[in-house]
Amino acid sequence: MNILLMGLPGAGKGTQAERIVEEFKIPHISTGDMFRAAVKEQTEMGKLAKTYMDAGQLVPDHVVIGIVRERLGKADCSTGFLLDGFPRTVAQAEALDQTLQELGRKIDHVINIDVNRESLLARLTGRRICRQCGSTYHVIYNPPKEEGKCDKCGGELYQRDDDNEKTVATRLDVNIEQSVPLLKYYGEKGLLRNINGEQEIGTVFEDIASLLRGQA
Repeated sequence: MNILLMGLPGAGKGTQAERIVEEFKIPHISTGDMFRAAVKEQTEMGKLAKTYMDAGQLVPDHVVIGIVRERLGKADCSTGFLLDGFPRTVAQAEALDQTLQELGRKIDHVINIDVNRESLLARLTGRRICRQCGSTYHVIYNPPKEEGKCDKCGGELYQRDDDNEKTVATRLDVNIEQSVPLLKYYGEKGLLRNINGEQEIGTVFEDIASLLRGQA
């Protein structure tokens, strides 16, 4: 089973990816991991990607696709994979389709963890971090016993600059704008499966698992 996992920042994609991989015994393939492995192993595409990265340039699509192809061609992907963080554009999605076709594969499900913008803002702006020990809290989902103080060391809790509402809102809007054409692309192919990500973590996973088991 070949799965593409989508979701905006704060939707809980990482948590669900861990559970899917554990339950269905398929490798979790994220863009960052792929790049690091390709560069470390000095694959043909990894070496090419490094030349762009060292020059401070964006790695072009044909190199990214080449790295994806190298990774999906490995033995551990023979029974399926969970692809996360790629594709990001319709052009990349089309190139991925072509690559998978050449490998005799196809995407079976595109799972989109759907959470509304207001909920995502609350999730992403509520994080607080201890200045002393680095422990992480959330004002709604994991609050400290005493407001503004770390439970573990009593240190002051603060909000990171990139967690403020203006920065988070801008980041979300950019991601929403990028995701709309991609969701439309997979929706038209009949592959898109929207999952309500505003439920409890366990319920979200059960909805995903039921879908993948063919029970939904």
